[in-house]
Amino acid sequence: MAIISKNKRFFPIQFKSAQFRYALIYIIVTLAVLLFLNIYSSRSSQEVFYNGKEKAMLEMCKVAASEISSLSILNSTTAEQAVNKLKDITYSRLLVTDHNGKLIFDTSTQEQPANAYALFPEIVTAIKGNDVFSWHYRDGRMESRAAIPVYSFGALTGCVYLTDNDAAQGALIASLEKNIFTITLVLEIAVVLFSFSFASVYSQRLRKIMTSIRTARSGDYTNQVDIGGNDELTSLGDEFNDLIRRLQISENKRRQFVSDASHELKTPLASIKLLSDSIMQNEMDEDTVREFVGDIGNEAERLNRMTQKLLTLTKAEVQPDVDCEIVYIEPTVNKVLRMLSVIANEHNIHMQTDIICDCPVLMQEDDLYQIIFNLAENGIKYNTPGGTLQICISREDDNAVILIQDTGTGIPEDAVGHIFERFYRVDKARSRSTGGAGLGLAIVKNLVERNKGTIHVRSQIGVGTTFTITFPIFDVEEEFSDET
Repeated sequence: MAIISKNKRFFPIQFKSAQFRYALIYIIVTLAVLLFLNIYSSRSSQEVFYNGKEKAMLEMCKVAASEISSLSILNSTTAEQAVNKLKDITYSRLLVTDHNGKLIFDTSTQEQPANAYALFPEIVTAIKGNDVFSWHYRDGRMESRAAIPVYSFGALTGCVYLTDNDAAQGALIASLEKNIFTITLVLEIAVVLFSFSFASVYSQRLRKIMTSIRTARSGDYTNQVDIGGNDELTSLGDEFNDLIRRLQISENKRRQFVSDASHELKTPLASIKLLSDSIMQNEMDEDTVREFVGDIGNEAERLNRMTQKLLTLTKAEVQPDVDCEIVYIEPTVNKVLRMLSVIANEHNIHMQTDIICDCPVLMQEDDLYQIIFNLAENGIKYNTPGGTLQICISREDDNAVILIQDTGTGIPEDAVGHIFERFYRVDKARSRSTGGAGLGLAIVKNLVERNKGTIHVRSQIGVGTTFTITFPIFDVEEEFSDET
């Protein structure tokens, strides 16, 4: 483990990592570009010198050729005399030949050889009537050669051949190439250092995210990652932190749900156990036993209602989108009121409807029934004796609006924001006496949101509570006209 830690300390970039590969690719690409620029600059500078040298050498050859062409007799003596007059030209070697390439004069020797021929490529080309220039550069040495034909009275009489070893310009080209290479090397070193530094920083930032992911995978959602900067990794870190916060909230809700569910299920189970133990351990008359058995049945029924609501809530949360249907609200409201009429009569609650505009909505009828039933049932159970439960259906723009209003005791202001939470009850003692488990409103909220609706509550102590539900209207005529 110590060796791995040490390696990571000195080599923060793993050689198999994407950061290393990207850095290596970047270095190779920049190296190729810099080498191309190096070669291109060197060739361009040499071409500039070549063009300048070509022009100068051919001009000097023309001056020499002009002087030679003025001779009436072309031999070594007259050629030497003509060359000696050329004070304004510089050269390393000058040759004069006749029209067959036979050497007449050569500045590199004191004694002119008889019957010698100078068949250099440039001379061969020149005695054919062409101007020619050649240039050779290597290792700081620049050698130039030029030859042009000599005409006398319109006839080709020979050629002039010049060579020049220009050490100054050769050194200048070598110095320029050396400077370009030095700049290229420095730039490439800078690119390498920058690439690996950037990859190292990038890798360290990415490793922070990976470490936080592993921590979250182990179940710890408290570790937030601080990436810093203002780039894609920063956005990734922010998204990860937001995900961690959501997971933490979800985990807290899950634990709270398990705790609340255990607590709620424990109460009726404890009552059933207590009643059954009392029957088994004590001698009771038949009426008392019957009463205890009835209480056991009530607790069992309470457990059954609670488990059914838990199943309904779970189904509402995890059930995928199903085929919906066009449902009118008024028939469903009437069906709910018929089912709750017995309970309403028992509590002396007057139920009434106000149908301003019945609207079609696209959803499952069972969901609409469950929503209205749960809210209306709460409006009856938690109403005051002789109170009223009113259900109003209307339309606002493209939304169907359902108002369920009761004249109950109302909900405290500090509890309004929690009534849609699981197992939350405003009055726990009263809720248990009415068989409530604090799941009905949670079921309603999930069903409403699953069908693209909204729900709001407004309540006042001593006056009553009003639930407002809105759903998008499915206008049959408009939909039909769009299809046609």
